[in-house]
Amino acid sequence: MAYLRGLGVYLPTPRMHSSEIAAASGLPEWVVREKLGIHQKPIPGPEDHPGRMAGWAARAALEEAGLEGAALDVVISITDEYKDYPVWCSAPLIAQMVGARRAWAFDLNQKCASFISALAVAEGLLASQPDLQHLLIAGGYRNGDLIDYTDPAVRFMYDLAAGGGAAVMARQGPGFRLLATRLKTDPSLATSVRVPVGGTVEPLSPMNVDRYKLRVAEPEVMKARLEQVSLTSFLEVIQEALGQAGYTAADLDYLALLHMKPSAHQAVLAGLGLSEERAIYLSDYGHLGQLDPILSLKLAMDAGKLGAGSLVALAAAGVGYHWGAAVLRLEEVAWS
Repeated sequence: MAYLRGLGVYLPTPRMHSSEIAAASGLPEWVVREKLGIHQKPIPGPEDHPGRMAGWAARAALEEAGLEGAALDVVISITDEYKDYPVWCSAPLIAQMVGARRAWAFDLNQKCASFISALAVAEGLLASQPDLQHLLIAGGYRNGDLIDYTDPAVRFMYDLAAGGGAAVMARQGPGFRLLATRLKTDPSLATSVRVPVGGTVEPLSPMNVDRYKLRVAEPEVMKARLEQVSLTSFLEVIQEALGQAGYTAADLDYLALLHMKPSAHQAVLAGLGLSEERAIYLSDYGHLGQLDPILSLKLAMDAGKLGAGSLVALAAAGVGYHWGAAVLRLEEVAWS
């Protein structure tokens, strides 16, 4: 068995507001607020580097779980590839920051679906290695640095923000018991979103450094494909995870969704037959990538939306293109 014992979130102090996104992009502010669903989003201060933000969130998660870093057996970093240094593993830094002296550590990346993937990996590790007791999943995110607000093709990524998130996983409760995970990949969109320079295809040079931004290779192709598969894939992974756990969408008390445009958010809820009260829309946070499910679940707990027995689903999607869902039940509240 695997339990989520504690959550931690770190959000930088600076904010970028809808008016600033409108000014940078040329969009009317009402479009930013109502169509894109962004009221404001955290942006990094001078010390807010992804690995370090992950470490700060991890400290908060450990405190909530009532554990010291020395109790950790494994540290899994879900920090994205754009981080403190290139060609660098961030998990050892997180372990260092929380005092996880005896843990082994590694990085895992599946873009914005990374947390769901990490839950599946953590569950597998606990099932296959009886000596493991406590694992930490933590990540930092600031891909908002890579957004060109004058590029309409990346409008769906104007919400990219900055922050850190973490979850402590354990063999024993109390907390959220992990009941099921489901993951799906559509490889037809493998190269649809990427930074086109800085890799081996086109190494970084003084001549192309200005192109070190997230770009969409074929915007119309990606748009057409996602219109065909995105909503159905979200519903598929959520419903299959629920079915694996022995439930249906009607049993859900809360759905932790990543930030997406309001119409897409509402379509997922409608597809599951859920009211808007069963989720929190992240208009004041933007999109923290793979950390959105952690943030949403933390907000729901802090708002008193969940109690002993609550059934929750986490759902996310990441470019590449991946979808993932996890189903958990709060068997006993582990924190206040």
